[in-house]
Amino acid sequence: MGKEPFYADGLKFSCKICSACCRYEAGFVFLSEKDLNNLTKALNMGREEVIKTYCRWVDDWKGDEVLSLKEKSNKDCILWDSGCKIYTARPLQCITFPFWESIVSSKEAWEIAATGCPGMNDGALHSKTAIEEDLRLRTSEPIINRKGSYL
Repeated sequence: MGKEPFYADGLKFSCKICSACCRYEAGFVFLSEKDLNNLTKALNMGREEVIKTYCRWVDDWKGDEVLSLKEKSNKDCILWDSGCKIYTARPLQCITFPFWESIVSSKEAWEIAATGCPGMNDGALHSKTAIEEDLRLRTSEPIINRKGSYL
């Protein structure tokens, strides 16, 4: 049996609606087909119009181009305007924050991320099972790849 993850006893997190995860810092919000479909409905726009207006193709760690939301020149998410314009249809990556593989990979990574998020280490306790379900969700909804395949 493998070593238990550092979050075996769960992690505390409650969103403080500070928008720090949506603003001030460069980053990527990768989109799946489900995310893109939700955006088209929420924005009442066609698929290609949403991609042209709100998205960009970026290189991933494998050298492929994948679909991500754009950022404003000040590094805010393109969909942030005194709050998320599409909160109820926000991408899975946003829904599952901070339970991302890169953040829960180690106690150190979690603590580094927590320096920029007042909701981490505070509030509701999320069980190991719940955290791992969020991790599974990300892999169950592959990111759109320009080549037409999914990651």
